[in-house]
Amino acid sequence: MICRDRIVLITGAGRGIGRAHALAFAAAGAKVVVNDIGTSLKGEGCSDSVAAEVVAEIESAGGAAVANTHDITDFGQAGELVAQALDTFGGLDVVVNNAGFLRDRMFVSQAIDEWDAVMRIHLRGHFCVTRHACAYWRQQAKASAMPDARIINTSSGAGLQGSIGQAAYSAAKGGIAALTLVQAAELGRYGVTSNAIAPAARTRMTEAFFAEAMARPDEGFDAMDPANVSPLVVWLGSTASKSVSGRVFEVQGGEISLSDGWRPGPKVDKGARWAPGEVGDAVARLIAEATPPAKVYGT
Repeated sequence: MICRDRIVLITGAGRGIGRAHALAFAAAGAKVVVNDIGTSLKGEGCSDSVAAEVVAEIESAGGAAVANTHDITDFGQAGELVAQALDTFGGLDVVVNNAGFLRDRMFVSQAIDEWDAVMRIHLRGHFCVTRHACAYWRQQAKASAMPDARIINTSSGAGLQGSIGQAAYSAAKGGIAALTLVQAAELGRYGVTSNAIAPAARTRMTEAFFAEAMARPDEGFDAMDPANVSPLVVWLGSTASKSVSGRVFEVQGGEISLSDGWRPGPKVDKGARWAPGEVGDAVARLIAEATPPAKVYGT
């Protein structure tokens, strides 16, 4: 088993892609902390049963798991979540940041509380849990017990290319992609890798807005099954992925691709200060030489 005895913490693991991750890691031999507050698609309400049901499913198959319903956007509760992994299983090897919800609206109509809610669950949620995990891993490294640890973040095609009606979600997911690069650069010295995925699959989020594209086929391969995403995540969480860090993978159905990201493009250097009237021609030249950007989703 590729993740035998690896200790894995997954946020938002009660439904959809997170649930698929939890089941896949358990099937690969991992001990799983299933975190989910059982909230609605819009982040309203909570239920203890959502995480508990996934734990019961894992245990019924002979795996090891524990449920957690802490709020990952609360820094103190995020610390207690990490502590539960340490107390229950004796360590922590992998953090999969998956939890999230939507407040979709056209930018001109976006309310500030909607914007803040999306930033909180995605960006702050990714920060709080991982910050506590990294403190543990750094402590291990300083004690000469070098970890072989993994951070797996969840970005989105919306964060990589933008998406009409999803300004907050796109901004948060783009921030997560950038966060992944920084974590990879900073944490390698402590035996920690950081990668991100941008998945496309059938979830409560995608079914609500892309019902036709996400529908189950009558027969054949179900490309939108969330379980298709998890093999990549399980591999990234294994010791086999030690040499891979700072990467963003897009995954859908049977497809895995590596996102190339922002990088310097064409350049023009006058060797002196530009006059405002000269800039337009320079910009036109740069755009003509550049690779056209991918289209924003919905355009």
